[in-house]
Amino acid sequence: MPSAPLAPPTTPPTKLFSAIVIVAALGYFVDIYDLILFSIVRVRSLNELGITAKDAVTSQGIFLINMQMGGMLLGGILWGILGDKRGRLSVLFGSILLYSLANIANGFVQTLDQYAWLRLIAGVGLAGELGAGITLVAETLPKEKRGYGTMIVATVGVSGAMLAYWVGEGSGWGWRNAYFIGGGLGLALLVLRVSVYESGMFQQTKESGVARGNFLSLFTNSARLGRYLKCLLIGVPLWFVVGILITLAPEFGAELGITGPVSAGLGVFWCYFGLVFGDFASGTISQLMRSRNRALQLFLVLCSVLVAVYLYGIRGASPSTFYAVCFVLGLTVGFWALFVTVAAEQFGTNLRATVATTAPNFARGSVVLLTFLFQLFKAPLGLIGSATVLAVVSLLMAFWAVSSLPESYGKELDYVEE
Repeated sequence: MPSAPLAPPTTPPTKLFSAIVIVAALGYFVDIYDLILFSIVRVRSLNELGITAKDAVTSQGIFLINMQMGGMLLGGILWGILGDKRGRLSVLFGSILLYSLANIANGFVQTLDQYAWLRLIAGVGLAGELGAGITLVAETLPKEKRGYGTMIVATVGVSGAMLAYWVGEGSGWGWRNAYFIGGGLGLALLVLRVSVYESGMFQQTKESGVARGNFLSLFTNSARLGRYLKCLLIGVPLWFVVGILITLAPEFGAELGITGPVSAGLGVFWCYFGLVFGDFASGTISQLMRSRNRALQLFLVLCSVLVAVYLYGIRGASPSTFYAVCFVLGLTVGFWALFVTVAAEQFGTNLRATVATTAPNFARGSVVLLTFLFQLFKAPLGLIGSATVLAVVSLLMAFWAVSSLPESYGKELDYVEE
């Protein structure tokens, strides 16, 4: 249960377009670029490393995705605890440094094992930026503007996937140079650290002597654990869509009888192009409706419709129709920032960074379980049947989780968890 409110933060609320919001948005831009890049260069990079058989490209690609997502699970816990113990800024820039260096190293890989371990390390680094950035923005903006601030972070951030497509597939620069560019962008971003200051709420909590960043405390109170698990479930449908339907777009295109070749890179591009508009729309709708939960419910219903269209409504369609569905599907799962905002708003200052960092990374990391179940069900049910089962389960659980969480719009955040 939360305790009495803390003293007012020493740092005054910032303007909507502040250095904190801009740095968090640009950090997430580079984060998404690096996170999505492997999905775009998967086939070409594995081919160059000597893996050419179609089934091997699919299975080894899933293995590398699982290594990256496994790193994000580990990194989510690490950076989340550090964010509450050492501060939001230390995580924001420490994570950017780690994933930038790891992605530069990815450009030099010569074997599958090297590739796998570097995706793991990159995943650890990629786990920290979003949670720290959203927490910092949420704690420094007035509650009336909080949703708009996190919306800006997400809208700018997810557009990094489009740059990843252009550099990784459209520019002709090659997949190794695409990794070098991502790492370089991250290192360049670090120079903006001087313009960002720490959250006043965190400073007050630090001075109060309250225990901070105790990850295990999320599991010692049933009500707190229930809120946490519900937050995790909200993000799973997005990563089912991105990690299964979009990443394996060539395989689904072949199964659906699409009349031309389907590019994973273009699938990612159009999905994330939709996510840009979706994150803008979901954040704005939650502010206009004055409800995070109703906005999330709306988008989950729309996502259910578009998943059904993707799996059952475009058989024998043209590639352009397939990509159009990827775009609208991306729009319907464009509630990522809203999901992380809700996670941050559900918990006190001494656990906020822990939750806001672990929740999205556990949701991202659900790809490991999703791909395992997808492969398990694929043999008896087929590609479409397996995807259908996972879609129904993940969407129903997410809708239940949203519907049973307390509304957090306009909630005061200057309190701690006992």
